[in-house]
Amino acid sequence: MRISDVPALACAVALAACGGLPGAPTQLPALTAAPLTTDKTLSLVHAIELQPASPPSDPKSLTALLADGWGATQVGGGQAVTGHTVDGSAAPAPSAAPTLLTRFFHLADTQLADDESPSRVVDYDTPGATYGAFRPQESWMCRVLNAAVRTVNKVHETSPVDFVVLGGDNSDNAQKNEVEWFLSILDGSPYVKCDSGDVDDPVKGPDNDPKDAFIADGLKMPWRWVTGNHDVLNQGNFPVADKSAGYLGTTDDAGTRTWKKLNLPTLHEGIVADPMREANDRRSLMAAVAADGDGHGIGASSMASGKAFYHFDVGSSVRIVVLDTAAETGGADGVLHRADLMSDVQPALEEAEAQGRYVILVSHHGPTTLSQGSDLGGTLQADAVLTEEWRTFLAGYPHVMLHLGAHTHLFRVAVSGTAATHRFFEAETGSLADWPGELRKFELWEHDAFIEIRGVPVDFSDEGDPLVTEARRRQAADFTSGWVDATVGPGADDSRAVSLWFPKMK
Repeated sequence: MRISDVPALACAVALAACGGLPGAPTQLPALTAAPLTTDKTLSLVHAIELQPASPPSDPKSLTALLADGWGATQVGGGQAVTGHTVDGSAAPAPSAAPTLLTRFFHLADTQLADDESPSRVVDYDTPGATYGAFRPQESWMCRVLNAAVRTVNKVHETSPVDFVVLGGDNSDNAQKNEVEWFLSILDGSPYVKCDSGDVDDPVKGPDNDPKDAFIADGLKMPWRWVTGNHDVLNQGNFPVADKSAGYLGTTDDAGTRTWKKLNLPTLHEGIVADPMREANDRRSLMAAVAADGDGHGIGASSMASGKAFYHFDVGSSVRIVVLDTAAETGGADGVLHRADLMSDVQPALEEAEAQGRYVILVSHHGPTTLSQGSDLGGTLQADAVLTEEWRTFLAGYPHVMLHLGAHTHLFRVAVSGTAATHRFFEAETGSLADWPGELRKFELWEHDAFIEIRGVPVDFSDEGDPLVTEARRRQAADFTSGWVDATVGPGADDSRAVSLWFPKMK
């Protein structure tokens, strides 16, 4: 169990011993259910605005949107599982008694934000490409992450989960306090308070605003770290060394939020400084994760390089290979350096082939978003491995089944490779931060002639936590208002609940 705010917890314990503590966190009631989207689905009630005019970053505009039902959702029936094969043929019939090889969750793009930081950029929030400059639900994301943890744990009660692997962009702005909050929630803590600068409580009393402390249950199974661009870059785009002064200051040219009261406008000056807002570089991030719990996959090699390249085996037939595609040189898209490919990835794949292990690769950026690193904020990297070279490389390893990514905030499935070499699947999981705010459960089943990779989205449960209900309402309003980039959304129906059939190797 972690303690995310030791002085505050000590104060709470002392006051409680003297006869009670107004505002102290209380344990949420246990969940009664955590249905998969194959059991029931959530959908939007309001149509999506095609000509957005009401910015969710404006408190009055957001209040009006919510009052008019733009955040409303409805419950419907379960979605069908769509079968996919590497050659486009019909999905095979399941074996009479398949063997479960592993079950895990993929938790991607939480983008846990210190919404009061002087390095926020609320003024840049516009429809389309820069919609992520402000999310009306971002202040509630600590509670949403806790809800996701509780949901995974509930599934685990009846369908044991071996591990959770992250999708990267776990924090939003590469800040040390954001990472500390994230670790506290996944590990469990009796006191998590996602607040910085002033100690805020805009609505007096416990459990009624996003700045209130809460008890984090913590995952009941191991979890493994994956690095995303927002974990090592200012706003996910710019090298932190170029922006570090702004993290600890008291003014913000681009606008941050204040929680002195509810629904106050953007703040530009008079910000209370906080040393915990210091920016993480690669090595300090790896050190923080490695020092936490079992290290979550981060060992001496990752600490030395600052990059989360590692692998781990599940049972006797599966290997998970984790890649670090975040570019500390800037740019939101992924960079895979050829030197890292040769020193870290290739040996792990060659050993897996020799041992006859099926391989799933996991990284923040999937193959479609690998780049030379020269997009906004970045610098061209001459040794970058681009999409087609990467796909050709993986096609040379017959036991590679899947490259699992995130970053796009979409659910996506595709097939790469050729019949002359080797075909494998690519998949991406949507974001916890944006509508519909889902994670995905994966199961690997061994059939007579195939390995089936079954992936089913899961909605975080808001049962027993009104703050999580409010977060979902804001996610929905952000999406229906038309402010979210039109290319970002739940994804095609045949890419969400999927059954990927990979031929067994002889």
